[in-house]
Amino acid sequence: QVQLVESGGGLVQAGGSLRLSCAASGRTLSSLGMGWFRQAPGKEREFVAAIGRSGTTSYADSVKGRFTGSRDNAKNTVYLQMNSLKPEDTAVYYCAAKSSSGLLIKDTSAAYWGQGTQVTVSS
Repeated sequence: QVQLVESGGGLVQAGGSLRLSCAASGRTLSSLGMGWFRQAPGKEREFVAAIGRSGTTSYADSVKGRFTGSRDNAKNTVYLQMNSLKPEDTAVYYCAAKSSSGLLIKDTSAAYWGQGTQVTVSS
């Protein structure tokens, strides 16, 4: 069983930055494909970023050039660096994992989820 714990959310002004962390336990991070998803009030959960086992990344068009996903297998932790934040980035951000190959882009492919961390961007 894999446990995921997110941290790093908070309130920030538009144009600011935050770094989210997701600590994994129960399995070594190197065996997991990781992803970040978010859900805003009244909206469906959406893909944000994927970090593959080898470090390959993929991003939603809405965050490309502003967000960067990374992983530190030695610390069993993945990160999401968010720069140039916009009010429309306000959401609960979730870390997710899967043990199968390929990038975690679809939330239906995730086997494990964190509890989420709130990110609020004020205008």
